[in-house]
Amino acid sequence: MLWMWGAVLLSLCAGAEMKARSCNEVRQAYNAKGFSLVTVPYQQITGDHLRVCSQEYTCCTTEMEDKLSHQSQLEFANIVQETSHFVRTAFTSCHRKFDELFKLLLENAQRSLNEIFVRTYGLLYTQNSEVFQDLFMELKRYYTGGNVNLEEMLNDFWARLLERMFQLINPQYHFSEEYLECVSKYIDQLKPFGEVPRKLKAQVTKAFVAARTFIQGLAVGREVINRVSKLSPNAGCIRALLKMLYCPYCRGLPTLKPCNNYCLNVMKGCLANQADLDIEWNLFVDAMLLVADRLEGPFNIESVMDPIDAKISEAITILQQNSMQVSGKVFLGCGQPKSLRSSRTLRSLSGRYIHFKPYSIHEKPTIAVGTSMDRLITEVKDRLKTSRKMWSDLPYSICKGDRITGRELNEEQCWNGHTKAPYLPEVMTDGLINQINNPEVDVDITRPDTFVRQQIMALRTATNKLKNALNGNDVNFQDTSEETSGSGSGSGCTDDICPTETDYITTEAPPFEPDRREFEYSTASAHRQSHLTLFLPFILILVRQWR
Repeated sequence: MLWMWGAVLLSLCAGAEMKARSCNEVRQAYNAKGFSLVTVPYQQITGDHLRVCSQEYTCCTTEMEDKLSHQSQLEFANIVQETSHFVRTAFTSCHRKFDELFKLLLENAQRSLNEIFVRTYGLLYTQNSEVFQDLFMELKRYYTGGNVNLEEMLNDFWARLLERMFQLINPQYHFSEEYLECVSKYIDQLKPFGEVPRKLKAQVTKAFVAARTFIQGLAVGREVINRVSKLSPNAGCIRALLKMLYCPYCRGLPTLKPCNNYCLNVMKGCLANQADLDIEWNLFVDAMLLVADRLEGPFNIESVMDPIDAKISEAITILQQNSMQVSGKVFLGCGQPKSLRSSRTLRSLSGRYIHFKPYSIHEKPTIAVGTSMDRLITEVKDRLKTSRKMWSDLPYSICKGDRITGRELNEEQCWNGHTKAPYLPEVMTDGLINQINNPEVDVDITRPDTFVRQQIMALRTATNKLKNALNGNDVNFQDTSEETSGSGSGSGCTDDICPTETDYITTEAPPFEPDRREFEYSTASAHRQSHLTLFLPFILILVRQWR
């Protein structure tokens, strides 16, 4: 009997010793978090009042548990933000750099065209410069998300240019607005600018569709990361965070770090909905990379915009070289215009010469070294590649950091949710559905997060539009727009497979009397020939430099 009483006495002494265990270490750690020590006991007390942490002897009061729970939520939000910071800033930085460079390329192309055309065409250009200004304004408006149909806009540019040029090559006639509208209707049949409009349209639409889709894709990626990384934890996650991060305080073990696998299960439960983004996110990134490849190659905006002034000059040259034939066929189809001058005035026009100053290609505005589109796209692609699997990797990135599991990973000397011992449960796989048996976080797999599902749909929509852009099909990321996806600008065809315009069909034009044709050619021939004699050589300089 004596040994039994001895055992009881030892047990009581041990209990008294456990009950009297000091909380000094906990007080120091708690105070280091910025909390007041007023409610912190000096020695362990019974834990019947605790709702999450163990109800054995503890150093935590109810107020402490509440504050530590709030603290765990703040730290979780911060560490998710910090872990996704690199990818988030990558998308933000790439969006800003691409947008700045693209707009700079547009501005340089417009400035180059204006400077060169002023020197080359002089007053003829300045009096009609709004045609070219409107072209660049509409290109910029399209790129920035405006409701612009690229194909119609480019067709309108060439039609307006034809109307202006037609008046310049026929200054002896008066043309009403109705007559000029008739002139523009013949543009497809006459091809007054040769093949330049068709080729330029194919290049511009592909480059701008790809660029606009790409910049909007970067914006989508940036916004998805911003929104999803700020999601608040649910009730099950809040309990699990407190248990993992601060219940060691209540057990008198404030320096004890969670076991790595324990951390992974908590993070996979807390970030279960975010992990479901991974499939759509990876598809989105892959589509962005494909569009980026095109921006480096056939859709390179620099190769399209830099020589646009020379291409338009080539088109003007073609029109002037064929001005007599074009005018004759227009007069045939639209009727003989009213003459403004007498035969004496017409003869006086033949002696007037317009002087043009040739330009050097070295005078073209240049972009600063190191800011080329190819170089930037390479940088963007590298950053995009690092973002793949970011949502499924998020728990691993968080748990391997110093702030949770510590620098030295020791699965024998870590917090397993109950005490200092190895963590035995298996690590869950990724995604909401796989958390049904998560031992650490109570996850309702029947109720996916609505907000995350919306982001998944946003990524899916963006991916589809990126794929359309790869085929040259115009897209619009603004779902509220009245534009229809896939309509409008890009045809997706290449120079090799695009159907050519039909040849001019003379039977469609109304008949006219032979003497009228003779009158037209005889009265205009002298002026045109004298005008082209000096005009063409300098235009050809533009074409040779472009080629």
